[in-house]
Amino acid sequence: MTLVKTTKSRRLALSFAATDVIILGLVIHFFVPGDFASLIADALYTVMVYLVLAVILPRAKRVWLALAAFSLSAVIELSQLTGVPAQLAVSFPPSRLIFGTTFSALDLVAYAAGALAVFYADTILSARLSARLSARGTQWRPTQPE
Repeated sequence: MTLVKTTKSRRLALSFAATDVIILGLVIHFFVPGDFASLIADALYTVMVYLVLAVILPRAKRVWLALAAFSLSAVIELSQLTGVPAQLAVSFPPSRLIFGTTFSALDLVAYAAGALAVFYADTILSARLSARLSARGTQWRPTQPE
């Protein structure tokens, strides 16, 4: 399997995963009440950021993708302290799904949990794919430096 084909396959799988995570996050956000559901939706937000970054940069190291996803999520959360996202939500309500409106330190914990979960899931799934391809006698060329 060539590197280009492996990269295309990875991007396709990541795109499907990102779509699924977005749908799941929206379902939880709109239909599951409670603080715990809100934290799960926040963790899924960071998972989605990781997946989108991985689609754009399929050869990036997983640890950097996880750190970038957490950092971007944290910056957006910290920006809520300025009040700008709340004002933006008044003029364009769908923006609250991306930028939120009120700061919560607990959200930062959820973002960290989401980044760790997707990092480990990506690592484990990649290792399993490598093992399956090796068992078939297909030469595996990782899309990322391991």
